[in-house]
Amino acid sequence: MNLADCYRVLGLNYGASRTEVKASYRRLARTYHPDVNTRDRLAQQKFIELTEAYKVLLSAIQPSEYDRPSNPSQTVTPTTDSQVAEESPPTPPVRPKPPSVHFTPPLSPLEQQMKWSSYEHLQQLLKEQRFARAIALVEGLAQRIPHDPEVRQWQAIAYQRWGRHLVQERQLEKARIYLKKALKTDPHNRSLWAEVEIDFRRLEQMI
Repeated sequence: MNLADCYRVLGLNYGASRTEVKASYRRLARTYHPDVNTRDRLAQQKFIELTEAYKVLLSAIQPSEYDRPSNPSQTVTPTTDSQVAEESPPTPPVRPKPPSVHFTPPLSPLEQQMKWSSYEHLQQLLKEQRFARAIALVEGLAQRIPHDPEVRQWQAIAYQRWGRHLVQERQLEKARIYLKKALKTDPHNRSLWAEVEIDFRRLEQMI
């Protein structure tokens, strides 16, 4: 699982801070924890995926000043008398505003079941290159669950995959439309931008 996948699993934009990662993991873990979903296999798999993504991101993201301990005994360094004399009078520390956490309303059990059932169906449709059906499926899901970041990412990926197929079929104008829709649907997904950039280069070579 790469970093982009880890951010996607936790419903965060690429580059989110450790604080955001921890907050998102705690929120999602409460929803998918095995103790809450004793008979839901998909929820248990989702919890394992969340935990793996959380561990990867914590090991990859360097702590910011928001994550460092505030205990003075851990942050104060010794100074000499001359250094103290030269220092200006102390001023109150300016605390930067903490990064905002993007809140997503929790899904009901019925919405969770619908979401992951649709995801499995979407994966199968994309594998079979039934792109029109895949797009219809994920667009319908996005209407039912409009604020879910994962659904939005799935929708953008479906557009990109269809656009790539259209490039291969030399339907270039139609391909351009769907590739642009992919970027508009999930504009902060860097992995998606990289894939679309490859598709646009191929498209330009065919003109």
